[in-house]
Amino acid sequence: MNNFPEPIGRLIDELGQLPGVGPKTAERYAFALLKRRPDDRERLAEAIMEAGGSLTACSTCGNYTESDPCNICSDARRDRGVICVVATEQDLLAVERTREFSGLYHVLGGRLSPAEGLTPRELNVRQLIARLQGSTVREIILAFDHTIEGESTMMYLTRTVSQFNVRVTRLARGLPIGSEVGYADEITLTDALKGRNEIRSGVPVTPIQTPIITEKLST
Repeated sequence: MNNFPEPIGRLIDELGQLPGVGPKTAERYAFALLKRRPDDRERLAEAIMEAGGSLTACSTCGNYTESDPCNICSDARRDRGVICVVATEQDLLAVERTREFSGLYHVLGGRLSPAEGLTPRELNVRQLIARLQGSTVREIILAFDHTIEGESTMMYLTRTVSQFNVRVTRLARGLPIGSEVGYADEITLTDALKGRNEIRSGVPVTPIQTPIITEKLST
């Protein structure tokens, strides 16, 4: 049992809620913050509050933005015939950093994972369908992790958008099995974008076993 003063214990608990931060790491972060000067801690707190208060989700792509639509969706120079679908905002930033992609994005808000309660209804699938209806989109790039959840999501999306006359592609195998898009280096992700493969409706996108998601959404 840790005999920390209550304020420190609360700080550790809150830091421990962050992805990838275990109890020991949370303790290290907490004490590192306490050792910072008061004005440093105040600037950090202000930055967190400002980000939480001034940012909203783009009504088109779902990315974080200060204005709606976001600067990517409102950029007339972007290729509006190609949409790169990603799981998270972090994945969007990873693709954008490659400077290889000049189209638009769609942030799904996660990956299908029935075990975690993430079904198509919890993700931005309807919004993607709405963007395709009556549009001139010619290609959808599925930029998802090479994990069971990522593969399942790509299989579901491929079937869902098969009603539209669009080419569906996925990142090439430059990304190892189990890798996450958001943590891929720029060179690897660039190669994966350049060598992306087409997915045909009804054909599995990978030889590994993936759970089948059968839920359908009304359009």
